Amino acid sequence: MDALLLVEDDPSVRTTISTFLEVEGYTVDAVSSTREALSRLGAGSYPIVISDIYIDERTGIDILNAARAARQDCSVILMSARGSMETVMAATRGGAFDYLAKPFELDDLLAIVRRAQGVAAEEDDEEVEPEEPLPTEMIGSSAKMIEIYKTVSRVAPTDALVLIEGETGTGKELIAQMIHANSRRAAQPFLPVDCASLAPSLVESELFGAMKGAYTGADRDRTGVFEAANGGTVFLDEIGEIDLNFQLKLLRFLQEKEIRPLGSSKARKVDVRILAATNKNLRRMVDEAKFREDLWYRLDVVRIAVPALRERHGDLPLLAGAFLKRYNERYSLDTKLTESGLKSLCDYTWPGNVRQLQHMMERLVILAPGGRITEDAVEDAIRVSSPKEQAGESLADTEAEQIRKVLAATGGNKSRAARILGIERKTLYRKLERMGLA
Repeated sequence: MDALLLVEDDPSVRTTISTFLEVEGYTVDAVSSTREALSRLGAGSYPIVISDIYIDERTGIDILNAARAARQDCSVILMSARGSMETVMAATRGGAFDYLAKPFELDDLLAIVRRAQGVAAEEDDEEVEPEEPLPTEMIGSSAKMIEIYKTVSRVAPTDALVLIEGETGTGKELIAQMIHANSRRAAQPFLPVDCASLAPSLVESELFGAMKGAYTGADRDRTGVFEAANGGTVFLDEIGEIDLNFQLKLLRFLQEKEIRPLGSSKARKVDVRILAATNKNLRRMVDEAKFREDLWYRLDVVRIAVPALRERHGDLPLLAGAFLKRYNERYSLDTKLTESGLKSLCDYTWPGNVRQLQHMMERLVILAPGGRITEDAVEDAIRVSSPKEQAGESLADTEAEQIRKVLAATGGNKSRAARILGIERKTLYRKLERMGLA
């Protein structure tokens, strides 16, 4: 491998790092000033540059920019004892490969150098040119998805009630939106309701509305979802979570299409189409007396079973390509998917279905080393997104780099960064405190 460039103004640190790397088999060109470093970079390029940030009248950010200008695939590793959110953001936006807070273990530096060396050596892992996705939110051309499209095309123009069944993350709401978009109600509201989030005491007022004074805190008339969607479609997501005591009232509404807001003595007619979805076996819930049988029969008009992603693996390249394009455009990046990366994505079982793949691709677009989604990048992302990690336990040390990159990509939006990383926001704050970046 070509020589590495080390830029460090502290003589003892410079000697320690260069000696250590040379013992590990690397050739090191060590300099003490930005002037010397820029001169070396002007005369040639280096595959890896290791630089302190605060050196003299110029900084490691200048070294970063010069190194990347001389060689686009140069991996620049920055070091600093005075790291701040601003310097980390500047380093990440400039394309730094990694960032080390001083003091650090030499073995940690070696691991980063070897990782950078591995990225430079991945020339035989060719990049995949994803198929251009069709201009639709629902992506897939497998036999099971074609059957769904056929059912949607037949049922959409009618006002039939449709029950969409499938695991969490399979895209049930997207199918409901497709039905609405292809119906005579397309120009009218489409209102989704997450039944799982409705407290039993609030479900009636949420759906039917309430009059002023109907309950404590009702200081004005409140329009319910069914009335607000008049002329359009209401999507009752996770309908199996509807409170058992309210199910009879919902059944009556489905039969009569009338609502009576809480506190009102008059019923009102509404013209609204109902689509429902569940990730549960409602027939089994009926047998267990957890769901009304008469409501089940009313819902069971047209059923659409959405396959899990593991049952439609042929669609995975299409989905991965669509998400790659979406997040490259969103974050103004040019991340590439390689053959080994695509194979790794196809080999995984995706317990979280399409939603998990979507979030994983968003994370990989931002975090993939060298802007290449390889087998290693996919396996690392799968490892840190395991349920054990999501529960808030400490992540691997390498996720400090991921946190910095995601924060940079999201413009410092911690809520969005936490979602992409697959951790709770309070967990992200704790990690930022430990990193000295709170």
